[in-house]
Amino acid sequence: MVKIDVKTEITGNVWKIEKAVGDTVGEDDTILILESMKMEIPVMAPEEGTIVEILVAEGDTVTEGTVVARIEV
Repeated sequence: MVKIDVKTEITGNVWKIEKAVGDTVGEDDTILILESMKMEIPVMAPEEGTIVEILVAEGDTVTEGTVVARIEV
């Protein structure tokens, strides 16, 4: 099994975590939602797999390129 890092593309606040460790996700499924400049931006799974780690909590501030989750494929 290979672990894939899920990274943010923008700086923002973690507004809502949609998935939990152990959840199965498809490619482009929303894992969490960031809030930046009053806009909601989804962070999506790059590949199909299972969430093995969530590295942030709701309310955390993240910068571009932050690893927020890991998926096992």
